Amino acid sequence: MTLDRLSQVFEGLTHITWQSLVMMAIGGLLIYLAVAREYEPLLLLPIGAGAILTNLPLSPLIGEDGLLHILYNVGVGNELFPLLIFVGIGALTDFGPLLENPKMVLLGAAGQFGIFLTLILALLLGFTREEAASIGVIGAIDGPTSIYVSGILAPHLLGPITVAAYSYMSLVPIIMPPVMRLLTTKAERSIRMPYSQRQISQRTRILFPIIVTVGVGLLVPFATPLIGMLMLGNLMRESKVVERLTQASANEMANVVTLFLGLAIGSTMRGDAFLKPSTLAILGLGLLAFLLDTATGVLFGKLMNVFTHGHFNPLIGAAGISAFPMAARVVQKEASREDFSNFILMHAMGANAAGQVASVVAGGVLLALMA
Repeated sequence: MTLDRLSQVFEGLTHITWQSLVMMAIGGLLIYLAVAREYEPLLLLPIGAGAILTNLPLSPLIGEDGLLHILYNVGVGNELFPLLIFVGIGALTDFGPLLENPKMVLLGAAGQFGIFLTLILALLLGFTREEAASIGVIGAIDGPTSIYVSGILAPHLLGPITVAAYSYMSLVPIIMPPVMRLLTTKAERSIRMPYSQRQISQRTRILFPIIVTVGVGLLVPFATPLIGMLMLGNLMRESKVVERLTQASANEMANVVTLFLGLAIGSTMRGDAFLKPSTLAILGLGLLAFLLDTATGVLFGKLMNVFTHGHFNPLIGAAGISAFPMAARVVQKEASREDFSNFILMHAMGANAAGQVASVVAGGVLLALMA
């Protein structure tokens, strides 16, 4: 073997950079968190794998005809993958608790305030309008919405924004409780709320996704793709006549698209583009947005407690973010810490379902203002 041939065999070693090595280590960390800690493994594992693959120098995977490049163009560059995932989310979501207690929609709206507060702070720190909006939407803790909004407004920040959104989603049980305890008293956390199982007719369940799609589509046209796909999945679920489509959307299609989406997102985590001071700022601002959304939800819950003369548990306000149903379960766990027999899960599920819709609307509002 000639020296030239030998150099071609080991050419990758001569092109490796410290940035690539750091990003491959970060990819390994994401895989570790997915496997050992089970933090959002369905997405963090393929993102970690994509980060490693895209930082291997001279790999055919990252060229114009490479798999990772094609996946990005086909599913992320045109927003296809996030929208398909929303169909699966809709097929899995039960809006029954929200329909039984419609006032929970107020908590869903309150849970998005942190997005706009963080947007203002990001602007003050020197980010552009489009970048600030993309960073703020991390606070919704809604991965597909974050991908959709940042993919349109700031595609160059897609990698760190997506990693932040899904990382914080996996850390909901760790991040939320301290904020909830700080802003509430033991007596408030112990408030019991009777829950009446009011039967919601199938007609109402079918009309709900149709009415929401039309209403949001007319008021916030930029949110139509997101809300339309979410409610399409829910309509299939509630119609009970297309079980095969519902199951496929919630399982096979969602799993395949999640795999492709994770690899495509990982392909954006190239060392030379990812390792910048702005990345740390994005991670910090995203965490702040999450904390503010949780805090504003709890504070609004305290306001509702005042108007109900002490009969509303403020913890439920924390479920107004979009991390469905994890946020609702965390709220129930915190209530159980004070009173083991206190059951507020269904109230929290109503607020959480409202947060799912509200985060989509908030994303549409940001696109309307910034696009």
